[in-house]
Amino acid sequence: MSATTEQPAPGALHHALPDPGEGVPAISWPIVGIFSGAIAVFAFSTWAALADRLPVAVTVLLSAAAIFVLFTVLHDAAHYSVSTHRWVNVAFGRIAMFFVSPLISFRSFAFIHIEHHRNTNDGENDPDHFVSGAPWWQVPVRFALMDVPYLGFLVRHWRRRPRAEVLETSFLLVTSVAVVVTSTFTGHLWTLAVLYLIPERLAMIVLAWWFDWLPHHDLEDTQQENRYRATRNRVGAEWVLTPLLLSQNYHLVHHLHPSIPFHRYVAAWRRNEEAYLERDAAIGTVFGQQLDPDEYREWKRVNGKLARLLPVRLPKRSSARAAVFHAVPVAGVDRLTDDSVLIRFEVPDDLCDRFSFEPGQHVTVRSDLGGEGLRRNYSICSSATSDTLAIAVKHIPGGAFSSFAMEQLRAGDTLDLMTPTGSFGTPLHPLATKNYVAIAVGSGITPVLSILQTTLAVETESRFTLVYGNRDSGSTMFRDELDDLEARYADRLRIIHVRSRDPRHPAHLRGRVDRAKLEQWLGADFAAASVDDWFLCGPVEMVTDLRELLIERGAEPDRVHVELFHGYQKPKVADDFAPATIAVNLRGRRHEVSLAAGDTVLESTLKAGLDAPYACLGGACGTCKAKILLGSVAMEQNFALSPATVEAGYALTCQSHPTTPSVTVDYDA
Repeated sequence: MSATTEQPAPGALHHALPDPGEGVPAISWPIVGIFSGAIAVFAFSTWAALADRLPVAVTVLLSAAAIFVLFTVLHDAAHYSVSTHRWVNVAFGRIAMFFVSPLISFRSFAFIHIEHHRNTNDGENDPDHFVSGAPWWQVPVRFALMDVPYLGFLVRHWRRRPRAEVLETSFLLVTSVAVVVTSTFTGHLWTLAVLYLIPERLAMIVLAWWFDWLPHHDLEDTQQENRYRATRNRVGAEWVLTPLLLSQNYHLVHHLHPSIPFHRYVAAWRRNEEAYLERDAAIGTVFGQQLDPDEYREWKRVNGKLARLLPVRLPKRSSARAAVFHAVPVAGVDRLTDDSVLIRFEVPDDLCDRFSFEPGQHVTVRSDLGGEGLRRNYSICSSATSDTLAIAVKHIPGGAFSSFAMEQLRAGDTLDLMTPTGSFGTPLHPLATKNYVAIAVGSGITPVLSILQTTLAVETESRFTLVYGNRDSGSTMFRDELDDLEARYADRLRIIHVRSRDPRHPAHLRGRVDRAKLEQWLGADFAAASVDDWFLCGPVEMVTDLRELLIERGAEPDRVHVELFHGYQKPKVADDFAPATIAVNLRGRRHEVSLAAGDTVLESTLKAGLDAPYACLGGACGTCKAKILLGSVAMEQNFALSPATVEAGYALTCQSHPTTPSVTVDYDA
């Protein structure tokens, strides 16, 4: 695959495709409603059949309708669209799965369905291509057996799946077969058929027709080739078609935005119609006529104007002229793993602009815990398009602040928080079509998570691969959040988990993330030259080793972005340096300070009593970055600034020694 361009050709697109504004609710009441109604109908039809109160044909149709509706519950649960609480989705999904097809577990279905989203219309890798790619003369048989190929798909990929999931699916399969066999030998097979087997197959036929055949058949593009023409919308007769198909006539919207609840597909389409049409979205009428965008516009003209687009919310930097501390209340402290917590802040309204941030930036927490003026630097892990400011703190044995955060910090407490700094992320453009890869280990996920979430929300044509290393599943920070994101952006996000101490993990993904593993991935999964931007975050040795390999393999140095949580201090030799005079521009004022031989620019600034921004003092975080306006400096080490940033005149003042008698630095630049 060749490297993608940062922006499309001029004039190719005029409208970005923003997030459609339909987020996952705390609880989807329409789902609760149709779930409750379907269960009630199934219970009634079962009673009516057993009590012989209705004809068999009526009870079968009622049960089939209930199972059909429950598939939508299962479908939304698989995309975590039922609720923002993960367990709610799993609960609804497991119950609905029992009715729809008890041959496999809910988690197995969710895995298969996400693979369908990722590989739509790919005959080799799309599990639903069995139906959507069927020749017409095989359609009746394939519709009725829609879920059978899922078992074969699971067998081929069982090594990728957690052992608990494989065991659950195996138990359900054996139990289902046992129930049918027992019913046969006890003379109750017809009763079982009337109550469940026949209604379930009828529902499966309709599901295959409406969820797979109508949206996908005769479309040649795969999801990876053109996500706007791998699935179609069906327009016309929507007063009956939309409720009858439970909005799946707008199936294209679902494939573009999988986390939107089913009842909001139409609203999302109407909000962004022109942006979809510019991308040559696949549209057909209820009678099967295929419409190009101009034909659709003409068809739509009689029904009113196309809807206006939502504005794209681009991340912006803090409005603070230089980084400064403010007292900020803690909104919540949530446990992520046994040794890490998520801290959410309630930024006061008058400070919101100052605490605006770009993905990849960080904040510094100042505390007197463990010593006066203790500072700790933490990457922001929330999306820059959200209204949330959050950090994750991983416990370090003996660590003063991390121990406090794990054991004592509570909602309502106040922390001194520095306005955001750092430049790990890259500029985003709504019309960009890029390929990103991030490699993170342990708590290195925190800045990467912000970059990943923001990028996928802003650049709706870009793709992202995350390689994430941990000891085991239990030590994986943001495990559930990453699963949710992979379900939401199924065709644009791929996550590769590497685990060093999990004997049940696939053999090729066991061990540490290191040079040898990256060499394998470069050969099999992604070539260095095909990736527009790399993000590396983790231990110094790993990051520097991987960066060196990527550059050797053809990656441009300024496209390989690194972030380290800890630099290291080199011993200084004072005889190598000379005293100097430093002019410091800080928060709109100019100060003259004297620099002693061997001191850094930051050290001399702090000795003069100026509150210059800093955090790690090891050249890793970039908090102390300033622009050199006059004179020159030499940095001992630099893990935070890109070559382009240094070329533009910026330096890390904690690592900078003057090489001229006088130097002017600007922290406000």
